[in-house]
Amino acid sequence: MRHTGGWTAVATAEAVGVPRAPAWRGGFGRLWAAAVVSKFGDSLRTAAMPLLAVSLTREPLLIAAVTACGHLPWLLFGLVGGAVADRVDQRRAMWTVDLVRGGLMAAFAVAVALGHASIALLIALAFVLTALQTLFDNAATSLLPSLVPADALAGANARLLAGQQLAGAFLAAPLVPVLLLAGAAVPYAADAATYLLAALLVASLRIPAPERAPRKGGSTLRAEIAEGLRVLWRDRAQRALCVATTLMNIGVGALIATLVLHVTDWLGAGSGGYAAVLTAYGVGSVAGGAVAARFSGRTGGTGGRIRAVLIAGLVQTGALVALGAVRELWVAMAAMAVFGLMGMVWNVHQVTLMQERSPAGMLGRISAAFRTLAIGGAPLGALLGGAAAAAWGANIPALLAAGLFALAVASLAASSVRQIN
Repeated sequence: MRHTGGWTAVATAEAVGVPRAPAWRGGFGRLWAAAVVSKFGDSLRTAAMPLLAVSLTREPLLIAAVTACGHLPWLLFGLVGGAVADRVDQRRAMWTVDLVRGGLMAAFAVAVALGHASIALLIALAFVLTALQTLFDNAATSLLPSLVPADALAGANARLLAGQQLAGAFLAAPLVPVLLLAGAAVPYAADAATYLLAALLVASLRIPAPERAPRKGGSTLRAEIAEGLRVLWRDRAQRALCVATTLMNIGVGALIATLVLHVTDWLGAGSGGYAAVLTAYGVGSVAGGAVAARFSGRTGGTGGRIRAVLIAGLVQTGALVALGAVRELWVAMAAMAVFGLMGMVWNVHQVTLMQERSPAGMLGRISAAFRTLAIGGAPLGALLGGAAAAAWGANIPALLAAGLFALAVASLAASSVRQIN
């Protein structure tokens, strides 16, 4: 099925053939810097929050609620965030959201410094920040195609994701213990500063406001959300990729929720081994960002993107089987490195395909629908992983994830979407 207004980017990319790297000028460099700076601050906060939560309460349910409230808004407001992103100037929405988040984090840092933090405040903050993120992330996905040429989208997405992974895993995480020595509030104050810097970078972008067709009289957010869901479902390529990604996220949820038990108990590698496995995953992810754009081959377009994600999914399935079947730390590290590398390949081409195929003025809603459906699989996977580990052993969630990844790849291959262009 073809959508009016949504095919110019695809045709351009296929005509050029060879994916190219985006130019840092023209606004992409500032958007990249804003994304990396913001991710750095987010990683400081997410690493420090569990430590603060444990200092405020020893009740496991309340501690888990902090994490849960970091995901729940996607299910509640993700679709609304996408619809709003299609209605407004995405650049203005992004810097406004970052200003609000920066103000919230600054206020929270003051509360921590004065000893007024509470677990209820922590839960509320996690919820509100993620609710705002639903608008920011969908607006960012919609903004990128206006900053780079169509044939550079894959390279731009790869650089954005790799830069964020590098900032989060290798720069922010090791810095948290140092900042905490200076005071419990310091990581949150640093996060507030990164939000404000990111807002300035995005506000400095000089691009025209997007042109949109006038909305129909009486059009409501509810109707526009429904339209985005319909368009996503009718596009066979995006629908098949969304189903596959959701299945994979169930597997990822099962794996991540029990990975610490897998490494420390089943492998007997302790906390040092767990840190080594996470580091290997981070290294693989950054490496994936460097090579992801090349996986679509010379043809590019929908066929090349689907081939890239099929290869990534197959390799990830093999890595998960090795992780769950071989009781060696070095195998776990290698498996997670490969898993991270191919995960980046999958993410880059999934996002790029969405940007290329979505009709003009609908990318925010389609992105939101895709994200909401896919993210919804992770909590279910976490529950399944915990139950499987308790019943059959700490390595079983990795094998469960491998089975779900294999099912996802099979469903995507069976859809014959590689012939859609």
